Amino acid sequence: MLSVIKPKQVAIRGVSVAVAIFSFSVLFYSQVASAAPLRNKKGMVVSANPLASEAGVLMLRKGGNAVDAAVATAFAISVVEPFSAGIGGGGFLLMHSEKTGEMKALDFRERAPLKATKNMYLDAQGKVRPNASTNGYLAVATPGTVAGLYEVHRRYGKLSWQEVMKPAIALAKDGFVLDDAATWHFLETNQSAKQALLKNPGIREIFSHNGEFYKPGEKLVQRDLASTLTAISQNPQSFYTGSIAEAIAADMAKNNGLISLEDLKAYKPIWRTPVCGNFRQAKICSMPPPSSGGIHLLEILNIIGDTDLKSLGWHHPDAIHLMVEAMKIAYSDRSIYLGDPDFVKVPVQQLISPAYAKKRRQEINMQVARPSSEVKPIDLNSKCLRLSSSPCLPHESTETSHLTVVDEERNAVSLTFTINLSFGAGVVTPKTGIILNNEMDDFAAAPGVPNAFGLVGNDANSIAPRKTPLSSMTPTIVTKNNHFRMAVGAPGGSTIITQVLQVILNVLEYNMDVGAAVSVPRIHHQWLPDELRVESWGLDTLTLQDLRRRGHKIKETAPWGNGNAIAVTADGTLEGAADPRGEGSPRGW
Repeated sequence: MLSVIKPKQVAIRGVSVAVAIFSFSVLFYSQVASAAPLRNKKGMVVSANPLASEAGVLMLRKGGNAVDAAVATAFAISVVEPFSAGIGGGGFLLMHSEKTGEMKALDFRERAPLKATKNMYLDAQGKVRPNASTNGYLAVATPGTVAGLYEVHRRYGKLSWQEVMKPAIALAKDGFVLDDAATWHFLETNQSAKQALLKNPGIREIFSHNGEFYKPGEKLVQRDLASTLTAISQNPQSFYTGSIAEAIAADMAKNNGLISLEDLKAYKPIWRTPVCGNFRQAKICSMPPPSSGGIHLLEILNIIGDTDLKSLGWHHPDAIHLMVEAMKIAYSDRSIYLGDPDFVKVPVQQLISPAYAKKRRQEINMQVARPSSEVKPIDLNSKCLRLSSSPCLPHESTETSHLTVVDEERNAVSLTFTINLSFGAGVVTPKTGIILNNEMDDFAAAPGVPNAFGLVGNDANSIAPRKTPLSSMTPTIVTKNNHFRMAVGAPGGSTIITQVLQVILNVLEYNMDVGAAVSVPRIHHQWLPDELRVESWGLDTLTLQDLRRRGHKIKETAPWGNGNAIAVTADGTLEGAADPRGEGSPRGW
C-alpha cells in the first residue's frame, strides 16, 4: 500500500474493483474523487461551469429543445469561461434527432485569413519565429462561433434567438462571482503569463484591477461584451458584416493583423457528414475532418475489436497494453493523413474500416510494447511517409470547453469549442469585450517544426487562405438501435481523443455510471513523445511493474481533462456528470 495519499476506491456498478481472480490488483489510487451522477427523467445539461449549465436548463424549462439549450450554454460559457472558449473562437457540434435517428455535424472552426501564407511565421532563414503563431494579432484566425451557433439555431431551434441569448447577456451585464478555476490561480502565480496578457489594453481593462487580475470570489462585470452580445441578439450578422465586424477589421489593420472585412463577410459554417462505426451493440458517431477526433476514436475502437476487455478487468495490464498500442497506431496515422478535407484528400473510409484495423491489430505483440520509432503509418498514398526526428504531428491547446445536452424527447447535442491557448492570442478588440483566438498555431508553421505544445505537422496541415486548422476535438454521440444512448466530449488538446475513448469504454464495456466513467484515472499515449502518461496514483504498483516489463515508458503526471457526459439507463433515466477535475456540473430539468 502506498501511504502518501489515502487510496480512494470508486464504486463502479457491475465491476469488482478489488478482485483477486487475477494476479494484478485493479485497485487504483486517485487524487480525483468520483463524481456522483445526476439522474432525472426529463432534460439535462452538463458544461464546464454551473452558471452556463443553468442557462441551458432554463431554455429546456421554457419549452426549448436540445439545440436551444446548447446555444444558450455556449454563449454563457463565452462569458463565464472567457479564457477557454468564446465568440472570438470556433468549434464543432454533433447533434442527434431521436425521432428520425439522424446525426448531423457542424464545423464552425476558425479559418485562416485570406492574407495568410504558408511561410508567414518563418524568418529569413526559414526558421519559425518564436511566439508568432501564439501571441498577438498575427495569431488570430477568422472566428466561427457566432456563425455556427446561429446556423444550428436557425435550422433546429424552437425558442427565439433573442431568448437563448438572454442568460449570457445578463451574466456579462450584471456580472458573476469568479469560481475557483485553475486559470485564475495560474495568473496569480505566473508573472510572465500575467505580464504578457496585461500588455493588451482590453485584457488589462476587463480582467484586472490596475494590473492585478481578478481573483476567485470577486465579481467580474463585462459591459462591453454585454453590448456586443446584445447587438448579436438583435442581428447575428453584425459580427460578420456590421459594426462588430468593422471594429475587428479596423483593430486588425491597426496592429498588423490579417483578418479583414472580406474574411468576416465570407465566413460560413459547414455541415459535414459525421463519421460513424459500430462497437459492440452500439453505433458511435463523432466529428469528421477537419477534426481528427472521430476518425481516430473509431480506429482505436476497431483495433480493440471484439477483445473482451470486461472479462480481463478494468485497467488490467493486458487491457491497458492493447489500448496503448492501438493509440500509438492511430496517432501515427493522424500525423500524416489528417487535414482540412476541403484542401487535402483524407482517407476517411480506409482509416475507419474494420478491415484496416484488423490489419493493424496484427502488428501488436501483447507481450512487448513497440517503440514509437517502429510504429509507422501504412502507405495510403500520403506525401509524408517517413518517421524522423521531426515527425508530422499537429497539436492544440488544452484550453477548450465542452458541453453536452439532452432534451425530454432525447434529442442530443455534443459541442466542443475553443479560443485555443488560455486567453487566446491575448488580444481583445477594443470596446467589444471579444477575446480573439490564436488558432493559427494549430496549423503546421513549417514541416517538422513543433508548435506551442511540442508537436509538429506536415503539408496536409500547412497554412493556406481560408483553410481550417486540424483539431482533436471529439464531440461524440452513441446510439443503440437508432435511439440515444450516450453523449460525451472533452477539452484537452491531443488527449481529447483518448479521454472520450476511455469514457465510452467505461460505460459500454465496464458498465460504469457516467459519474465513475468521467472520474476514474486515465492513461494516454499519442505516439510521440514515446511515453505512456498515467495519473499519479492511478495504477497500482504491480500493474505499473508489468507495463514497464513490457517496455512501456511510463510518466506519472497530475490529473488531466475536464470532460462530461450524459447517458440513458435501462429504465430510461438520464444520467449526467462532469469531470471532478474541473469546475463543471450537471443540471437537470
